[in-house]
Amino acid sequence: MKIFQQTLQLRERKRGFHLITAEVTNALPQIQELKAGICQVFIQHTSASLTINENADPTVRLDFEMYFNKAVPENDPDYLHDDEGSDDMPAHLKAAMLGSSVTIPIRNGRLALGMWQGIYLCEHRNYGGNRMLVISAWGE
Repeated sequence: MKIFQQTLQLRERKRGFHLITAEVTNALPQIQELKAGICQVFIQHTSASLTINENADPTVRLDFEMYFNKAVPENDPDYLHDDEGSDDMPAHLKAAMLGSSVTIPIRNGRLALGMWQGIYLCEHRNYGGNRMLVISAWGE
C-alpha cells in the first residue's frame, strides 16, 4: 500500500462556496500512481467547511450560500460567542453542519467523482483568510 499526504494553503476567498477540485488534485499528483484507493481532504479550520456537490452551474453555489444564510442567520441575540463579529458563531454552526472533511474513492489514478461533482470550499466568514487543507491518499 502507498500513502501520500500533502498540505495545501488555499488563498483567501470571499464568503461563499468555491470549487477547489483542481487545486486539490494539483496539490497531490501522486494520486495518479494509485489504481484503487481513497483520498481524504480535511480542512484545519472551524469556520469553513468542505462538501461535494454540483460542479457546473454556479447558481447552485449561490443557492447554497442563500440557504445557509437563511438557516443560520447572523445577529441572533441568543448567540454568546460573538467576539469576532456577527458572522463568527454562524460560521461555526455552518461548518459543523457541513463537516470538516470529504472522502473520495480513487479509481485508475483519478478521483472517482461523478460527472457533475466537485469539491467545495465553503467559506462562512466575511474575512476568513487563507485556509489550510491536509490531503491524504492511500491505496494500491
